[in-house]
Amino acid sequence: MDFRRYWPTAPAWLRRRRATPDPGALTPQPVPDCAFDPRGGPAAEPRTLALLSLIEDVTAADGHRYGAADDSGCEMHCAKIIADDGGGTDKDARYLAVYHSTLRDGQFHVALAVSRDLLDWRRLREFGPGGSQPTIAAVPGGGYLVAWEQEPRNHIALRYFADRTALVGGTPLRSFDARRSLSRCAEGTPNIYAVRLNPDIDRSVIELGGHYWWRCDRDRQLRATLTDFSRWRAAPQPGFDAALLRWGVGGNIGGRDPLEFFGHSYALVEAQHVKGDFGSWRTYVYEYESGLAHPARIRTHGGSSAFANPHVTALTAPDGRRALAVSLFLPGEGAAPGEGGQLLYYRGY
Repeated sequence: MDFRRYWPTAPAWLRRRRATPDPGALTPQPVPDCAFDPRGGPAAEPRTLALLSLIEDVTAADGHRYGAADDSGCEMHCAKIIADDGGGTDKDARYLAVYHSTLRDGQFHVALAVSRDLLDWRRLREFGPGGSQPTIAAVPGGGYLVAWEQEPRNHIALRYFADRTALVGGTPLRSFDARRSLSRCAEGTPNIYAVRLNPDIDRSVIELGGHYWWRCDRDRQLRATLTDFSRWRAAPQPGFDAALLRWGVGGNIGGRDPLEFFGHSYALVEAQHVKGDFGSWRTYVYEYESGLAHPARIRTHGGSSAFANPHVTALTAPDGRRALAVSLFLPGEGAAPGEGGQLLYYRGY
């Protein structure tokens, strides 16, 4: 999302940073201590501090699961969770998740699962080989849109399902595979900002985010529009990149997941401080209105230090309170004993 739409009177220093023409022009450097302290950068709004406090402390979560896996034993990498409003008589149908796992063929497969408690998941189906980094959104009228990063020719793929039955059955009404336009090497990690039907999927506007592999060297942010499920247009988001680069990020700026929190637009986004170092992945909260990013100081029970592939959803918790459901991948290079792999947790507020 281009935050210039929301903050046309940004201060001069930020306008200059936004206008940086080279989204990758930064020498890789060690992770600075200040990168772990929200108070080390621009002051965060009270609502942003409240959001950070909900996300940061896994030890205070109402429920958590390290090494999260579905009932078949497959790890739920990069899980995106949403409310399951169309579950009907399915006793487990309170939440849906899409995620990817490595199967016996050695490839990633995107899968769908259902849960009643946000921690124990029953696998419903998969969507074929070569897919990873999925996301899902409910669409007005009862449909579902699923997007993921697809191989071969690493690109963004979208599948529209007319209803929950079609989703569980794996029978999309429409399919679209985006041709790469910003990188000759890779574009992926999609998120869904908005879906507008005018009045149906064949006359629709879908707003998405993603990354492109800038100069086939480092991931940088993109925003794309899919019109009438047939016309794709993508553009770089240098302002988004700049918000992370100012923290000394020298590697990839990858997956992001948007969130509306008390009427304001945010995203959780991953950034790799040192190129090639999986132990340097960190999670940030990005403010769309200000164009600023604030480090999230994630605290786990064992003291893990690296966090990637963030997802977050505002929903109703199993106990009926409103809550945030958070999903993070903990790389082995920064994971405490027993904490590596996929972490799922939720916290009411």
